[in-house]
Amino acid sequence: MSIKQSGGWVFVFILMFLPLAGARLQANPRSTDANTGQLKTSEIQLITAEELKAKVAKKEPVTIIDVRAASSYADSDTKIKGAIHVKLRKLKYRLGFPPLKNVPRDREVVTYCACPSEETSILAAQVLLDSGFKRVRALKGGWQEWLKASGQLESKPRGL
Repeated sequence: MSIKQSGGWVFVFILMFLPLAGARLQANPRSTDANTGQLKTSEIQLITAEELKAKVAKKEPVTIIDVRAASSYADSDTKIKGAIHVKLRKLKYRLGFPPLKNVPRDREVVTYCACPSEETSILAAQVLLDSGFKRVRALKGGWQEWLKASGQLESKPRGL
């Protein structure tokens, strides 16, 4: 077998198996179910609006992260009292800067979004867990459930 022939086989081998290797690298079994493609909520714990409302009222140390989409956030004049708004795609990066940089990794953190099934807040919670946070939960029912529960709100900073 000549070098040209063996080089051809290597090329064919790469073409056949490279897509399979790439799919394995991109798969994140902690975030999605391989059979359905749905987010796995079983690994991310949820907190109800009533539970979070009680924690906020008692001033318990909890960091609340608002990961509503830019349009949803812009359409609202308020946010959950004390919440820090962060775009999901920038969350990991923003963990390196205050105020998120200063959040102890063992403090309770709650994420919320305006999605109907907590999709974005679950993804944000996964980013936090992967970054070393130990006690992360997503708000069940998100922003709409918080509003229904008459949870404490505050005005958003102007210009945001």
